[in-house]
Amino acid sequence: MKWHMQIALAGALALLGGCAGQTPLAGRGDAPPPAAAFTLSPGDKVKVATYGEVSLTGDFEVSPGGTIAFPLIGEVKAAGMQPDQLSKAIETQLREGYLLEPKVSVQVASFRPVYILGEVNKPGEYPYTQGLTIRGAVAKADGFTYRANEKRVFLKRTGEPGERAYPLTADFAVLPGDTIRFGERYF
Repeated sequence: MKWHMQIALAGALALLGGCAGQTPLAGRGDAPPPAAAFTLSPGDKVKVATYGEVSLTGDFEVSPGGTIAFPLIGEVKAAGMQPDQLSKAIETQLREGYLLEPKVSVQVASFRPVYILGEVNKPGEYPYTQGLTIRGAVAKADGFTYRANEKRVFLKRTGEPGERAYPLTADFAVLPGDTIRFGERYF
């Protein structure tokens, strides 16, 4: 009986030893896309606070045309801007005949959703959260199906003409509005 325990213990240690120290496989193909500074796009919602002016404070959605409709000054271009750039643009326009020294703060209230498609258990539209990675997207979609190709991911960024394939060997950032597709593996 004692030798059975020794064999079982040796087998368990061998299995655990095989798992320790595994390193990711070297990627092939393009490097993951960089997580550029976040810029506003249609579908994002922003909270604009104009200090001392309650009527000029509120939540605004970036329209399909890339603008927000702001009181007094009308349409303000928002698409392609970072939140701090938008606050400066609103301050500049308010300074032109409306307020003497406007102080405006812009924060993102909610981001555009991400779309996770293909060989995952629950494909669909998911809310974006800051710090989301490709592996986090897989977890949001309840993991891979048994047919999933776990070595490659297809990614389409907002504004790009089509999707590109990347090795699934490293975690890289997902941005708001990204479409992520996991293909089927072939034997």
